[in-house]
Amino acid sequence: MSMTRTLGIIGSGMIGGTVARLAADAGLDVILSNSRGPRTLADLAADLGPRVRAASVTEAARAADLIVAAVPLGAVGRLPTDALAGRTVIDTTNYYAERDGRIAALDTGELTSSAYVQRHLPASRVVKALNNVFFRHLLDLARPAHAPDRSALPLAADDQAAKAEVIALLDTLGYDAVDLGTLADSRPAQPGAALQALPYMPPLPEGLGEREIQQWIFQAPAVPAPARRIRELLS
Repeated sequence: MSMTRTLGIIGSGMIGGTVARLAADAGLDVILSNSRGPRTLADLAADLGPRVRAASVTEAARAADLIVAAVPLGAVGRLPTDALAGRTVIDTTNYYAERDGRIAALDTGELTSSAYVQRHLPASRVVKALNNVFFRHLLDLARPAHAPDRSALPLAADDQAAKAEVIALLDTLGYDAVDLGTLADSRPAQPGAALQALPYMPPLPEGLGEREIQQWIFQAPAVPAPARRIRELLS
């Protein structure tokens, strides 16, 4: 297994920007990209420090040791399949039909969202990770190895070597990992399932409407969720 020294990030939104910050703080070089081009990322790259540079999506895909696809699921079809061929790609996507459009294979449960991404990237090694935690909590909960309040993040992949790469990256970013199994086993980390967002925050107050829940999540403090807690929720 090769050690990740350069992380390529496709997508500069909340998760992409947060992962870039964690990676740079941990001593990795980061290539940040988005669909609008590197000029639109100059300020963010400067804010994140000298280890971060902006580039095109294709360059980020080709030049990095490991790639994070932090784009909406509806944009997966625009990822550069040729540049990502043979590469390990971390899929952070979640399926929201109102945003992404209806996808029959996901609505029926035929595929998990990560298996859907793998279908779009047939020559890549897709690993589901970093999709189940609110971006502010992802930043707040990072801890050094062996810290007593270190949290764990779930991941899933069909390729064991790719999975090992991403477990090592999560450790570098400040997290333990809980292995869910294959991409078909990643449902517990999808929206509405046991491992999505709520393990990393206080108990949800009763009687809130959908909009109130969204506001509460945005303001809720981060609560550590160690590996044993994630495994309890799985069982």
